[in-house]
Order: sequence, then C-alpha cells, then structure tokens
Amino acid sequence: MDELLKLEVNAQTGEEVVRPYTQEEIDAYNEMLAAEQASKDAAAAQEAAKASAVAKLSALGLTSDEIASLFTNTQAGA
Repeated sequence: MDELLKLEVNAQTGEEVVRPYTQEEIDAYNEMLAAEQASKDAAAAQEAAKASAVAKLSALGLTSDEIASLFTNTQAGA
C-alpha cells in the first residue's frame, strides 16, 4: 500500500502541513475498511438468501404477488 498522507490545516493561520499517518491512524483506517467490507458482504449474503427463498417459494407454486407480500414489512396492530 502507498504511504497514507494526512493534510492538517490550521484554521486560524491557514498553514497547511502534510504528514504521514501514524500507526494508530493506519490501524483505525484499516478497521474502517474492514467494517465497510463486512457490511457489504452481509448485505450481499442477505440478498442471496432472499433470492434463494424467492426461488424456492416460486417452485412451490406461489405467485410473485404472494411472494412479495411475504417480504413486506408490515406489523399487525401497528
């Protein structure tokens, strides 16, 4: 990976300093990237599970309207 650089700007003087990230900042950045990837992976897995469920329900003879109604977020009595 290329060296990560951070731009720090003093709001009062306008002085700009470009410096390398500290190890702590690099670790935090990598944790953020890992969390973002985990979120994307979870969303993809959920979408794949939904597609599988739709295919199975369709194979059982449910119509697309019936299947869609199963995936609607409605709460009884709310």
